[in-house]
Amino acid sequence: MAKRQPDEVVLYTDGACSGNPGPGGWAYILHHVPTGKRSEGSGGSRRTTNNRMELRAVIHGLGRLKRPCRVRIVSDSKYAVQGMTDWLPGWKARGWKRREGKRLRPVRNADLWRQIAALLERHTVTCEHVYGHAGHPENERCDELAVAAAQAAVANGDPEDMDPGADTEDNEGMF
Repeated sequence: MAKRQPDEVVLYTDGACSGNPGPGGWAYILHHVPTGKRSEGSGGSRRTTNNRMELRAVIHGLGRLKRPCRVRIVSDSKYAVQGMTDWLPGWKARGWKRREGKRLRPVRNADLWRQIAALLERHTVTCEHVYGHAGHPENERCDELAVAAAQAAVANGDPEDMDPGADTEDNEGMF
């Protein structure tokens, strides 16, 4: 019996934030290539950052997949794409620390990056960066959904989604 090949999926993602931090939303479109089926999802927070919303879109999109797939992630976030393709292995190897000059600092949004790392282990993933607001139909649709989710988060009084490990103020070495 021939082994089943993993399904091919394209995951389009986007995050939006009105102010940074401010009300934010995330959205994804999943496109199952063999059947052409599509599904959309979105959500938001009344106070967050754009980067957190970009990452949440990836997490929620990958989280919808029921079995291992070949996934092409298409995002307008250089932060998300570079994080997944370039930075993640180093962060994991350094115990979720990033280099800042000669110092190691906690990775921003490490709670979300850990979730992404676990999801990436399940799938065969490639990433593609597209420019936002440049007429890419799926990116434009994700942006529309993310903006609407941010507005709904404010209207509904949804909880905040801030980085629990964010650098607040670095007083070390000021004097």
